[in-house]
Amino acid sequence: MEIKRDIIEILKAWKENERHKPILLKGARQIGKTWAMETFGRECFEYCVKFDFDRQPELKTVFQATKSPRQLIKELTLYCDDPIEPGKTLMIFDEIQECEEALNSLKYFCEDAPQYHIIAAGSLLGVAVKKRKMTVPVGKVNIIRMYPISFKEFLRASDPKTYDYISSLTTIEHLPSIILNNLKTEYRRYQICGGMPEAVVSMLEDRGVRAVDDVLQNILDLYELDFSKYAEPREIPRIHSLWHSLPAQLSKENRKFIYKVIKSGARSKDYEDALMWLEDAGMIHIVYNISKPGLPLSAYEEKDFFKVYACDCGLLRRLARLSPTVIMDPTANYTEFKGAMAENATLQALMPVLDNQTPCYWTSEGKAEVEFVMQKDELVIPVEVKAEDNINGRSITVYNEKYKPQLRIRYSMLNLQYNCGMLSCPLPLAGWLGEMMKLI
Repeated sequence: MEIKRDIIEILKAWKENERHKPILLKGARQIGKTWAMETFGRECFEYCVKFDFDRQPELKTVFQATKSPRQLIKELTLYCDDPIEPGKTLMIFDEIQECEEALNSLKYFCEDAPQYHIIAAGSLLGVAVKKRKMTVPVGKVNIIRMYPISFKEFLRASDPKTYDYISSLTTIEHLPSIILNNLKTEYRRYQICGGMPEAVVSMLEDRGVRAVDDVLQNILDLYELDFSKYAEPREIPRIHSLWHSLPAQLSKENRKFIYKVIKSGARSKDYEDALMWLEDAGMIHIVYNISKPGLPLSAYEEKDFFKVYACDCGLLRRLARLSPTVIMDPTANYTEFKGAMAENATLQALMPVLDNQTPCYWTSEGKAEVEFVMQKDELVIPVEVKAEDNINGRSITVYNEKYKPQLRIRYSMLNLQYNCGMLSCPLPLAGWLGEMMKLI
């Protein structure tokens, strides 16, 4: 089956923009970048031609010989069956990290031949660019970040009626029990498979949780191979150890990243490069601490204190070897990691709707902590995350008394409501942040 992805709409808007630049599509491995480019090409253009610099190494000589878009088009037509016509053809440059000259050519297409539509992507593009000290034509490309399948996209495929009901809301009010129960069921299924397309398809086609786990394990194994292929030899064991420490890091009550959890005596300077490698690969999100929520949030980040979450809740679950049956049981006793899974899934839902601005988290003298503080337009919004129905705790109350935000949000498994500046929202609806804010 094929999952409808929201990124196609983003690409459609790009196509219609008369001042479009070539796109550089970034994101973790196995999230469907090639599928998205090809689907967009089929649906929105008369012709779609793909040039794969890994499978077609002979293409490199074309880009090494000239920087002229006109000459490049002339020679590239020899490698494809369809014509390359402005406005009618989408050109896909896949695995572009294998050819620096092709990456640089995007600048010249932007400047000298903007009538052509080009999307480029590559495996671990951010890592490859840094390792090979490649030059990215900043200002001459649109960098678009792609993420794993969101719960919103998952629900649209798994339960269209519930999705349509949520999408048609015109007020903030309690959801009918059947809708809320459907959301909870589908959300727990999503926490099992996560957003990796192959795992999602395995779940939605009812192939069984063993098939889902096999897919996720294969992806984790592929990531391990990437460490060896793209990382410096001395960094490989550090990247491996740091990546495998995520479940232990997130199992702690406060989730703050501690280097000694990786290895006794570990120091930040020994693992900083490994941390940045995983972030550049799109495999993790780093959430920094702030002690004061001001605009812009980035100005108040404390770089020495942070949390690290996985790019995908399904991969995190499999990395932790957490059984799917535990996820499906709301009474299961895995308190700290249940909270970690809820936070990871919430962050995963928020990233695409926050214009790629990673939230922060707030602490106050070690007495109070709010899981996320995010910047949305001109608002700074505190976000509390509770894994189930228990909403005890005073942290967001302390934050409210101190800073009096215009809006605060609590995600839990309780029903939807809004009262005196507090939006209480079911965890599954984190991806509807923009729509909910319009209804307040």
